[in-house]
Amino acid sequence: MSHAVSRLRAERLARSTKPFIARGSRAPRCPGCRVIESYCLCAWKPSVNASSAVCLLMYDTEPLKPTNTGWLIADVIKDTEAFTWSRTEVDEKLPALLNDPQWQPYIVFPGEFVAAERVVTEVSVAPGKRPLFILLDATWPEARKMFRKSPYLDHLPVLSLAPEQMSRYRLRRSKRDDHFCTAEVAALCLELADDQQAAGVLDAYLDVFSAHYLGAKFQRSIDPDDAPHSHLKAFIQKAVPT
Repeated sequence: MSHAVSRLRAERLARSTKPFIARGSRAPRCPGCRVIESYCLCAWKPSVNASSAVCLLMYDTEPLKPTNTGWLIADVIKDTEAFTWSRTEVDEKLPALLNDPQWQPYIVFPGEFVAAERVVTEVSVAPGKRPLFILLDATWPEARKMFRKSPYLDHLPVLSLAPEQMSRYRLRRSKRDDHFCTAEVAALCLELADDQQAAGVLDAYLDVFSAHYLGAKFQRSIDPDDAPHSHLKAFIQKAVPT
């Protein structure tokens, strides 16, 4: 079943004038998980309930990258929306989502770069509302540009995270250990919103994705009984008989 990020990927491919070729793409990739087919992790896709929702603002080619982890969020969190970010054009569905009274939106961004009066460090919602976490899915330089040039976000509280651990993400390099991939940020937000079970499942799913991706890259065997795989076993989606 498609979700917001897979649909955004299809739309982005339809607009491309030439094919997008990811690094190391000579072997066929599974269209469902973007991993080389012999290391497919679709059978490990989990299902978990969450009161929170996620809105991904994705920078141009992010939906096309096999290493993108916004896809994992959409796999796990049912209420995930995804939009391509543009400085000059805004999808009309985005303001409608942000103004929907059922949500309490938070733009997630480091507080050190934001006016102090906008910064919050805890998630607190009024009765009848649910948290909506807006994540800028991009490289750090791109995310800073997106934050500065998105005036429709200027009225929203900025949720600043202060994680104690270092990033576990191994598929892209960062010069700083405190730069987290999008799925790690989402898991931290879910934990703050008391969606601990969903946070734990997303963390485990990220680790399983990383293991399968790197296994394919370096021809390593996969241990289906390691801690992340074992954590997911209780949440694996059952196949519907045909």
